[in-house]
Formats: sequence, structure tokens, C-alpha cells
Amino acid sequence: MPGDNAAPSDPTGLDDHKRHPATTGPRLMEIVLALAIGVLAGSGIYLILRPRTFQLIMGLSLLSYAVNLFIFGMGRLRVGAAPVIHPSQGSDPSLYADPVPQALVLTAIVIGFATTALFLVVLLASRGLSGTDHVDGEESS
Repeated sequence: MPGDNAAPSDPTGLDDHKRHPATTGPRLMEIVLALAIGVLAGSGIYLILRPRTFQLIMGLSLLSYAVNLFIFGMGRLRVGAAPVIHPSQGSDPSLYADPVPQALVLTAIVIGFATTALFLVVLLASRGLSGTDHVDGEESS
């Protein structure tokens, strides 16, 4: 009716929630990221509790990957945002991506590879000396 204060009709024929599906419900990528972190952390803890040294090393690696994803996800990743301050945009922090979580994760990946390589060398030396890869050096009967 002409006297109603109703909102004007949408010329595209789509409601607002159909045009912007990410604002209406849980975001799919956040759920996938949370599940990936949970699966990696759970698998890592399970492998850490196993009696073999190789399983322990793989568990530590999976747990470090889970922590890296967690740190990366907490950095509020933004698509298309500049990582450094651009003079024409000013210094508003909401316009930029936070480079600190990305730098932390990159450093953690490099350190993780180095420690995994060191652990594998120590594992091979221990296996050569003791003849077993059991954590306490003895096979359980």
C-alpha cells in the first residue's frame, strides 16, 4: 500500500541473506579450520602417547602443525589487505593484514623442520646403540 513504511523491494529479487551468505550463519572455512586444528592436535597427542620413538616424533610434528594453524588463524587473516602501511591509505590498522602471526608461523615452521631433523638423527643413533626404537629402550613382553 502507498502509506506503508515498508522497505523498497530488492531489484535483483534476492534477499539480503542470499546476497551475503557469510553474514547469516557459521562460516564454513572457520569450521574446517577448527576441525583441522582439532584433528591434528588429537592425532599428535595420540602419537605422543605411543611407545615408539618414531611415533613420538611424528606426534610432536603434528602437534606443532596444529599450533601453527591456531596461531595463523588467530591473526585475523584478511584477503586483499596490504601487509605493510601504504602512505595513501593512512595508518588505520583495520585496513591492513597483521604480519606478526605470519612471521611467527614461518619461523615456527623453519624451527620445526630443524628440530624434527635433529630428533630423527638422535632416533637413528639410539636405535643403532640399543637395537630398538622403544621409548624407554626396552621391549615390553
